[in-house]
Amino acid sequence: MSLSIGIVGLPNVGKSTLFNALTKKGVPAENYPFCTIDPSVGIVGVPDERLQKLATFSQTNKIIPAAIEFVDIAGLVAGAAKGEGLGNKFLANIRETDAIFEMVRIFPIKAEKGTDIMHVYGDIDPLRDIKVINMELLLADLETATKRMNNISRDAKRGDKEAVIEEGALKKILEALEAEQMVNTIAFDDKEIPKVHQLGLLTAKPILYGLNKRAGTKNLDETNPELFKQLCDYILSTGAQYVVLDAKIEDELKDFEGDEKEMFRTEMGGGDNGINSLITAAYKLLGLETYFTTGVEETRAWTIHAGSTAPVAGMAIHTDFKEKFIRAEIINWQDLLNAGSYAEARSKGKVRTEGKEYIVKDGDVIEFKI
Repeated sequence: MSLSIGIVGLPNVGKSTLFNALTKKGVPAENYPFCTIDPSVGIVGVPDERLQKLATFSQTNKIIPAAIEFVDIAGLVAGAAKGEGLGNKFLANIRETDAIFEMVRIFPIKAEKGTDIMHVYGDIDPLRDIKVINMELLLADLETATKRMNNISRDAKRGDKEAVIEEGALKKILEALEAEQMVNTIAFDDKEIPKVHQLGLLTAKPILYGLNKRAGTKNLDETNPELFKQLCDYILSTGAQYVVLDAKIEDELKDFEGDEKEMFRTEMGGGDNGINSLITAAYKLLGLETYFTTGVEETRAWTIHAGSTAPVAGMAIHTDFKEKFIRAEIINWQDLLNAGSYAEARSKGKVRTEGKEYIVKDGDVIEFKI
């Protein structure tokens, strides 16, 4: 399953610094045939301690985590929707992603002693920055939706059923956009949803915000806690989520691992592992779950959409699995470890045989029978 998240933001917010840190956590592209080979794309493994535990249990030769593509998208400036700067490229690249990671800075102009990192607007106001970026997305969607409404209005007037459904969805969309509301906040009925997906609207994509701070200086949460609260409340009011991270620390620590990395993180004044929090939050943002296959040759995490049936989940391995599916043997990952072996798990009745209607659960270990 190809999954990509576009990293967007104004100039000098730490977007490229974060991308460099993410890329260091990258995994070999040859394990993911869906991925593109592009310097602006980082293929990042999803941190999951269950994978390593299963690999140890199976004495596995090879471990392959679930993966997400992070796309470093050209910096945005006001007027992008009209083609200003790299606006057209910016909007086209976002359109190809599954979700948006919108990065704003909460660290000051004087980020470090003797160092000024200028902001395109001259001061730090992340709420304003978000509104600038989102307005460009809104304007681009308004143009797309208006053109589409003009194209189908004649068919809708003569009673074409599909056009009437799409027209209803477009009326909701245009009303929301004109009120400066994101399309991802609109409730659509089941018939309208496919029509909305076909439009490829930017503000219909789920959004995760990254609040980029800087250790060793006073960030917005300290200098202006009221504005910081307004920022967080605004994000949550749109139905989105946010993570707080320090891109510079993550970039400086990208060559370290394990206890050594955490020791340096503490010494540098960093908090939690922002990169892992980001990756995990992005995975959840897209409504994804993980199941596992494990054996001596390979232990692997497979990505599926929550609510997938066993045959659909099998398509993550190979598209033929959906049509050729007969049954699946399934056990929860923790039950398998607790049993100590497959044989013991079977004797205790922990391994189940499930059919085509089974809804795969996060953490299932599966052996497909085709």
